[in-house]
Amino acid sequence: MFSTFLILACVVAPALSNDFLSGFTHEAIADPTHGRVNYVDQATALAQNLTYASGDTLILRADHTTVLSASGAGRNSVRLQSNKVYSNHVTVTWPAVWEVGQDWPNQGEIDILEGVNDHGPDQATLHTNSGCTVGGTRTMTGTSTGDNCDVNATGNSGCGVTSTDASSYGPAFNAAGGGFYAMERSNSGVKVWFWSRNSGSIPNDVLNGGTSVDTDKWGTPLADFPSASCDMASHFGPHNIIINLTFCGDWAGAVFANDGCPGDCTTYVDENPSAFTNAYFDVAWLKVYQ
Repeated sequence: MFSTFLILACVVAPALSNDFLSGFTHEAIADPTHGRVNYVDQATALAQNLTYASGDTLILRADHTTVLSASGAGRNSVRLQSNKVYSNHVTVTWPAVWEVGQDWPNQGEIDILEGVNDHGPDQATLHTNSGCTVGGTRTMTGTSTGDNCDVNATGNSGCGVTSTDASSYGPAFNAAGGGFYAMERSNSGVKVWFWSRNSGSIPNDVLNGGTSVDTDKWGTPLADFPSASCDMASHFGPHNIIINLTFCGDWAGAVFANDGCPGDCTTYVDENPSAFTNAYFDVAWLKVYQ
């Protein structure tokens, strides 16, 4: 997948190509979502071409050549975590890109771009501890999947909003050449925007990566999570930005059979490396404004 990331308000952390890596750490950890994946460190990712510069963009991808043993580790892939943490800010980004506090769920989680297999469109979601709901008047183009953000009350589904734009995730997203995602977090709530890459409505400050941005001029967001019944300060702490690519696990594994594929998800991942040739992020740039 092609990915572009911004993080918006005066520039805090611009990133492009190799410079991007100085702002992130490759986390060689067990997958919290229980996927058939083996997250590798930066040295391994660079040596195996799972992370590399391509012109003015950065490629982040999974192994797509190795047939795995059922008794061995999962497919090599990458999980990047930003070295800096951010509180109130704006983030513009492409494909699973999310933010999370170190004390989950007490410091909250914001899923900006997330999906599995070829299932679109995108779903933006908040995950919190108890006492955060987002009902009432909401101005957005997306469709709410639930108002209670408490992970314990929803089986960790959180409070999501599904995009009505087919090009926001999956094959349609790729066919359009990607797009821009933006997330603004403030005391008033959380908002997420999406613009397809060739949309005529992309704000100039997003399209050109300006030194400052004005979210009031961005139009109606895809998702609106107001703070009327969810105090942002008490449910969301400092967040790291996470970019990761995993396989199977709690979500993708559960819906694997629905895609008409034979066998089970883990075996498919083990035995079909070429299926993941196009499983990658192509990051043009990332900026954080605060």
